[in-house]
Amino acid sequence: MKKIKLISLVTLLGVGLTSCEKYLDVNFDPSFPQVSQGFALLPPMLGQMARAETFDGRFTGQYCQYWLATAAGNAWDRHGYVAGSDNGGEMWRSHYWSIGKNVDLVIEDATAKQQWDYVGVAKALRTWGWQSTTDANGEMILKQAWEPNRYVFEYDSQEDVYKEVVRLGTEALADLSRTDGGVSAASLNRGDLVYKGDRTKWIKFVNAILARNANHISNKKTYNPDAVIKFVDASFSSNADNFYIPQGGTNTADGNFWGPLRNNMNAFRQSSYLVNLFNGTLFPNAIDPRMAAMLTASDDKVYRGVNVNLGDANNVAGRTNRVANFWGQSQPTATTPATGKSIFDNGTAHPLITYWEMQFVKAEAAFIKGDKAMAFDAYNKGINAHLDWVFSLMSSTDAAGRAAFTTERAAYLKSSAVAQTSAALTISDIMTQKYI
Repeated sequence: MKKIKLISLVTLLGVGLTSCEKYLDVNFDPSFPQVSQGFALLPPMLGQMARAETFDGRFTGQYCQYWLATAAGNAWDRHGYVAGSDNGGEMWRSHYWSIGKNVDLVIEDATAKQQWDYVGVAKALRTWGWQSTTDANGEMILKQAWEPNRYVFEYDSQEDVYKEVVRLGTEALADLSRTDGGVSAASLNRGDLVYKGDRTKWIKFVNAILARNANHISNKKTYNPDAVIKFVDASFSSNADNFYIPQGGTNTADGNFWGPLRNNMNAFRQSSYLVNLFNGTLFPNAIDPRMAAMLTASDDKVYRGVNVNLGDANNVAGRTNRVANFWGQSQPTATTPATGKSIFDNGTAHPLITYWEMQFVKAEAAFIKGDKAMAFDAYNKGINAHLDWVFSLMSSTDAAGRAAFTTERAAYLKSSAVAQTSAALTISDIMTQKYI
């Protein structure tokens, strides 16, 4: 009798547990993925790369005087910061959180499916994150990063982070070079908004990061210009390889952070130093064709900029010599239907790393090495590649502007702003064009 009761109880419990499982399954949607997949995770991760650079770019742009505040005494103009504010912390946030552990989720999902191209891309993104974040912040949390249940972290040296860039970048290259398993351009294209599944271009991107890494220690005894040149030569071959983050540009959700729709640059104006590089002040009789395509003129049609720490003394409504904003308007904020130029347009793809940057990096390394012929060649390729890119951003309907650009370009390349021979080339020539 006891056995019968025991068997009945066990049977009843079994039925109950089965019923519970079925009840819990009520909330399971077979059409909705229960595990994050690489192709779904990758697009927002790419978007966060542009977000990181453009958010913090507002303030790093002040540090290097691309633009400055309209008001005098701005902390960032003076190479300071605002205590208690998260301004300038977006790169850090993106590396550790927005992109952060998503890299591991992509790697886990892709490894199980032998999608080594996805694994390589995920590692490439983290490699970029380490490099870009340490360049902006210095020491970082490396060895203890993403440890669960840890609330206090030890910082590691920038030297250690630089070594991690090389280690992880090398792994990324190995994964991206694989063609076995589930590697597929069509599959990678599902999540790849940048290179549309082209692994060869991702390989070039990783080499571009490694070129930055090797060149940023040019003042160290360990600097190796040949290594820099090797990485550059394995990176971008032309502007077609540039790493662009696409922007929709139709609303505030998908528009360029620096465009008029987002209206995030209304407190900044182009710097006098930048304007003077273009208008013939620093290079007599050398008018840069990029001035009209990249900068904005005041209402009186004169190009002006703001001086560091002084703001714009003419920032008063009605004054024609007031420095215009980046969308060509004298008022402090964007108004509909404002449009922007170059990197300040609503739909301009954000250039993360480019062919022209790589050529200037090569020119710098070759110059330090003592190979001025190589340096001069790379220097000219860098200038022309950037001119090509700026021209490509000009409106196709602006026939007069495009014609003027072409004419001014020919004159500019023969002017005092551009070194005419390898013997005359200086490191200042290279760095000035790299700055532009």
